[in-house]
Amino acid sequence: MSGRKPLLAPPEFGAPVSPIHPSSETLDLLATRRSTPVAMLGEPGPPADDLRDMLRLALRVPDHRKLEPWRVLVIEGAAREALGEAFAAALKASRPDASALELDEARGLPMRAPVIATVISSPVDDPKKTPVWEQELSAGAVCQTLMIAAQAMGWAACWISEWPAYDAGVAKALGLSERERVAGFIYLGTAKAEPVERARPDIAKKVQSWQG
Repeated sequence: MSGRKPLLAPPEFGAPVSPIHPSSETLDLLATRRSTPVAMLGEPGPPADDLRDMLRLALRVPDHRKLEPWRVLVIEGAAREALGEAFAAALKASRPDASALELDEARGLPMRAPVIATVISSPVDDPKKTPVWEQELSAGAVCQTLMIAAQAMGWAACWISEWPAYDAGVAKALGLSERERVAGFIYLGTAKAEPVERARPDIAKKVQSWQG
């Protein structure tokens, strides 16, 4: 498990849980968090124990009314080649004039990292009418928490979508229902180089005080 200590066991249902968790390490991680561009990812990928633990953490997200409106498809090993063929087939179906080079590029997309955790937004019919938008936001929270958990465990990660996330042929190949969609392909592996800091938002421009 990458030499790290085991995760805390999840609290028992109904057990009291602290509302705060002071942690300078967490603040440092958030202050310097940086996605690793997918072109910089390589072998090895997270082993099964690490992957299981980071997914356990990723599913511990805000989820209004406990609907669990998401699921994750883990794609690794030879399955990445099958996904690449599905990408190429989908591209050919939507663009019959796609060149051989474009089809090869589509096949190569899943091969850029050893592990892909595909987070699926899977909204449910809720008798209490929880908006689908809220459920989709929860799926996005799964993606971001997975990114943070991966980095905290020593693995590089990149959350991207690209055209396959919006393609009907890819959705069919992945077994998605009509209501489901890809929230993100989370590429996981080892950084081959250190990414550099990118421009960040100016808080003064993005945050305002509302006075009514």
